[in-house]
Amino acid sequence: MMAPATTSKEQNRKKIMAQSDDIKVGELKQVGDDDAAYLISLIRTIPDFPKKGILFRDFIPAMSDPRGLAIILDAMKRTLPVKPEDFDLVAGLEARGFLIGPQLATDLGKGFLPMRKAGKLPEPTYSQEYALEYGNARIEIERGSLRPGQRVLIVDDLIATGGSAQAAARLVEQAGGQVAGFSFVMELNGLDGRKALGAYPVTCLMNMPA
Repeated sequence: MMAPATTSKEQNRKKIMAQSDDIKVGELKQVGDDDAAYLISLIRTIPDFPKKGILFRDFIPAMSDPRGLAIILDAMKRTLPVKPEDFDLVAGLEARGFLIGPQLATDLGKGFLPMRKAGKLPEPTYSQEYALEYGNARIEIERGSLRPGQRVLIVDDLIATGGSAQAAARLVEQAGGQVAGFSFVMELNGLDGRKALGAYPVTCLMNMPA
C-alpha cells in the first residue's frame, strides 16, 4: 500500500521546524548556553510570508512561553548598550517594541515612551517619516511626553535596514531628547542596519540571514 503523499501544509510545517540552524547567538550568550539554545528553539522562520521570497522571523512563541519571555528580558537587561543610569526613558516602536519595552522599563525603574504609527495619537505630535520597500511610513510621539534633555533607550524586536530605527532617533532629537542607544532582539545580517545607526551604541541578542 502506498504511503499518502505529503501535503503542502505538512511540508511547510517541516520547513518551519527546521529553522533555528541559521540563527546565531550574539549578545544572547550572556544568559548561558542552555537558555540561549532554548530561546532560539522557540523562534519560528516562516517562508514566503508576508509575501513570496521573504523569510518571516516570528518570536511570538518565545513571548508566550514563560521561560522564553524571562530569557528575553534577562538578556536585554544584561546587554544594555549603556548603563541604566545613562538613560531616563525606554522607547518602543509600534507594534512589537510595545511587547518588550514596557516590561523592560518597569524592571529598570524607567518610564516608557510609545512611538505610534501615524494617525494613532491626538494632536499635537512630533512626526518622522521613513522609507519602506514600497512607499513610506511615519511614526509619532505626543508633544510633552518627552522632556528636553531626557535620554532615551530605543528598543524593538528587529533591526533590518535600520530605517525605522533612524526615524525613531530623529523623533527623539526633534523633541529635544538625546538617544542613549538601541537594543534589539534580532538582527538581519547583510542589510547594514547597524551602519545606518552610525555611532549610536547598539546591542542585538541574536542574528540571522535576511
